Amino acid sequence: MRVLLIIPSYNEEENVLENYRRIIDYNKKNKTNYDAIVINDGSKDKTEEICIQHRIPYITLVHNLGIGGAVQTGYQYALKHNYDIAVQFDGDGQHDIRYVKDIIKPITMDKADMVIGSRFIDKSVSEFQSSKTRRVGISFISFLIKLVTGKKIYDTTSGFRAVNKKLIKLFAEDYPVEYPEPVSSTKILKKHYRVEEVAVSMNERVGGVSSLGKVWKQAYYMFNVILSIILVAQGSDKK
Repeated sequence: MRVLLIIPSYNEEENVLENYRRIIDYNKKNKTNYDAIVINDGSKDKTEEICIQHRIPYITLVHNLGIGGAVQTGYQYALKHNYDIAVQFDGDGQHDIRYVKDIIKPITMDKADMVIGSRFIDKSVSEFQSSKTRRVGISFISFLIKLVTGKKIYDTTSGFRAVNKKLIKLFAEDYPVEYPEPVSSTKILKKHYRVEEVAVSMNERVGGVSSLGKVWKQAYYMFNVILSIILVAQGSDKK
């Protein structure tokens, strides 16, 4: 099966090359053939320059679209190039290439349409659990998604996820611009697609700054995620 890693990147000059090299090294050592595409989301630093210099496959967006727009661009690329599985793989160094095989396995076995890499279903696997404040927020979002869909998702904000061809097509056509992880999970669960979680280890970002670093931004995020999930829950549940 052809697997594409979608790497949304905004001002990731400190991480983009090392992140890509880890993928290439893993492919060589494990005889895998994961492709990768960096979605340069209107970066103002040297992200694009580094991609050009080191021949890293990339697409540059003229304007910053945010994580949702960048990831959707990756899904559109995956659809156009007929990939079987697309994996969201953060550009900040948090995701570990060694766990891609675990994330795609339920899809290759036709047991899931989407698989989420989770820090919380087996806490012994990942030392990095995020801050206490964010964990409380994640727990509440998990409760809300279970309430409206009947399915519990533990790591609701995890951007480390894989989808099959059906969802590549769906997400290429329609993907949440804001709060894409919890909103997209809610939307496809409402449409009765199969979603599973597998335990993964994540790292703290090795460079750059998180977009949710400030307390007020986290509160704003939580309020809008809750509102978005409620709105999605009121929508259609047909595939």
